Amino acid sequence: MAGLIFVIFVIFISLSGPLLRPDKSISANNQQLLISRQYPGFDCDFLKVKINAEIEKENWISAWLAGGFLPEYREIPLANYRFEGNEILITPFGTIDEERFALADVLFDLKSPPIKSGNSWEIETYTGSLVLSDSELESRVLAENIIHRNFILGTDKYGRDLLSRLMAGSSISLAVGFIAVIISLLIGISLGAIAGYYGGWTDKLIMWLINVIWSIPTLLLVIAITFAFGKGFWKVFLAVGLTMWVEVARVVRGQFLSLREKEYVEAGKVLGFSGTRIIFKHILPNAMGPVIVIAAANFASAILIEAGLSFLGIGAQIPIPSWGNMIKEHYNLITTDLAYLAFIPGICIMLLVLSFMLVGNGLRDALDVKARL
Repeated sequence: MAGLIFVIFVIFISLSGPLLRPDKSISANNQQLLISRQYPGFDCDFLKVKINAEIEKENWISAWLAGGFLPEYREIPLANYRFEGNEILITPFGTIDEERFALADVLFDLKSPPIKSGNSWEIETYTGSLVLSDSELESRVLAENIIHRNFILGTDKYGRDLLSRLMAGSSISLAVGFIAVIISLLIGISLGAIAGYYGGWTDKLIMWLINVIWSIPTLLLVIAITFAFGKGFWKVFLAVGLTMWVEVARVVRGQFLSLREKEYVEAGKVLGFSGTRIIFKHILPNAMGPVIVIAAANFASAILIEAGLSFLGIGAQIPIPSWGNMIKEHYNLITTDLAYLAFIPGICIMLLVLSFMLVGNGLRDALDVKARL
């Protein structure tokens, strides 16, 4: 149950996408080199400077599908700031140089430079026109554009929020596991059922194919398929799925060999049912117990393989966050006080794999009729 609860928690984090994580940018890739490698618990004020461009407002569905929101502001970490007339003077974090920004330029996507009119400014933006005084501009900047952020797990070497990267990386691990398991089940169940039900030369041919693929180390086969089809996030699905069907096929074949001799199968043949109907409607439902257990174990294996491929640089490609490439980016820091940058994604992989294995063991016990008796 503990494993199931953790899996459900990770699924919730994954499905929430950019809506829940602190860094809502695409792939949680908001780089702030001025605050790189800050320790957990680090907090800082930021100045949000509006990007002067006509940006189409995104809805949460398109942002979820894209993996994040397009930036509307440029964010600058602050060491200090002060107002001077219609300008804000800032000292970026970790520097001693001062920078100036017009308040109107900070607040709005300007279509043209502001025009002074008495004690106010006439401001034309892409969405309309405004007239505001210096004090009104200052109040709006303080309320809307000076923000305070906490980095619970600190920042990585590019100044990105480590917690957001971990949350975004969970989507990659679960997506690879889910799609790879679906591919392996479709291929493995189909071939195993055909081999076990029909037997004869069909069984020998399919078993020859299974034994050939079984003799090749899984990771080497995945790497070979990845090199053949190219690097990338989507190629990992295909590579992992095409190597995990063998065990499913062997188990399904064994189940069909024992179940095809049962009385209800003979009755189906006597009644004239087709082989396809007997396989999928009568035998397969009774053979799904072990298959479900294997699917849970394969889910864990797929997560490990994806992490390994990403660590080697042939899985999910940067800047797409993956727990594997997060370890790769920081493994050289293991002997320093920043070792947690590599350890934390490793611990996430370990916990998720352990959880799926616990779920698989629980399903095995729950579906074991003899154990229940």
